[in-house]
Amino acid sequence: MGYRLSKIYTRTGDDGQTGLADGRRVNKSHPRIEAIGALDEFNSQLGLLLAELQEQVTTAPKLQEVLDILAPCQHRIFDMGGELAMPEYQALHANEITRIEETIDAWNVLVGPLKEFILPGGSRLIAQTHVCRSSARNAERRCQALHSSEALRAEMLGYINRLSDLLFVAGRLVALYQGCPEIYWQAADKPQ
Repeated sequence: MGYRLSKIYTRTGDDGQTGLADGRRVNKSHPRIEAIGALDEFNSQLGLLLAELQEQVTTAPKLQEVLDILAPCQHRIFDMGGELAMPEYQALHANEITRIEETIDAWNVLVGPLKEFILPGGSRLIAQTHVCRSSARNAERRCQALHSSEALRAEMLGYINRLSDLLFVAGRLVALYQGCPEIYWQAADKPQ
């Protein structure tokens, strides 16, 4: 495979438009570009989570399981961006959704039933997992906004939806493996 980018800046976007892989020019505020940007932001947050997991594996070896499950997701998110940039390109398969669902089911057995609402925190790693979860939800909203005007494949929409669910359960599993108590939401006192 040759070089993908021979020049980082092109000056062609200075007018507020950008190019898609099929040669079309669209506004940088176009819902397709918003969705691509949200996926890119999510992918960056996930990269930070993966780096922090890698650092923590030495002190909590069970975190390798979380790292092994989430690492391929970063590549699939990139695939999703590719599908949005090149609508004829289809890389995401339904078996990826099944893989995530099976993982969620298995991890839910480990962490037990949810009894209270959980707040992000307890450790930096747990908090970053929840940052990724909320970033995934934002990317999902951007993809759904695009889908309302330009149909997206069901595999893309299902995958991004399941990723946020996976990350929620991953946050609980990280807490378990780090030995950190989960932070439960405490309702405010009712107004007098």
